[in-house]
Amino acid sequence: MAIFHNTEVNFKIALDENKIPDNISWTAKDGGIENQPSKAVMISVWDHQKKDTLRMDLWTKDMPVDEMKQFYHQTLVSMADSYERATNDRIMSETMRDFCEYFAENLKIKKGN
Repeated sequence: MAIFHNTEVNFKIALDENKIPDNISWTAKDGGIENQPSKAVMISVWDHQKKDTLRMDLWTKDMPVDEMKQFYHQTLVSMADSYERATNDRIMSETMRDFCEYFAENLKIKKGN
């Protein structure tokens, strides 16, 4: 298969003297994003040789806890959607969404609460 185009997504992490993220920004020029500030990032990479997931979760020291809860909830919802697209397993993706609903209700982050 011929490669017609390469693209990059870059993250810049500014660390304080204790190596704790102070600022995070990211660039995805093909998406029209350049030096967009962020308070958190989660990256998962599949190592097909080891059959294991490599992860990097970073957040700035000023990331509010209520926003972190919302970030996790939205990440879980998007994982359920992505799982369904990747596997066509509607039953398990709905089970995941049910958990997301439970998660939101118990953290009181549901819209309208």
